[in-house]
Amino acid sequence: MTTKRVAVMKELLSFTGIEPDRLRLEWVSAAEGPKFAQAISEFTSRIKTLGPSRLKVAA
Repeated sequence: MTTKRVAVMKELLSFTGIEPDRLRLEWVSAAEGPKFAQAISEFTSRIKTLGPSRLKVAA
């Protein structure tokens, strides 16, 4: 169910002009600290590669 929701959300992001790669689903248990750290590092690197979002929110 979650996998389907993430897929739909990625489509919605794309439709609104936001890169779908800004959303990631990773299954990690509490006992998998190194896997969690790796997933976060990879995701952070990907977001940095994408750069700032083209979407601006008025403050």
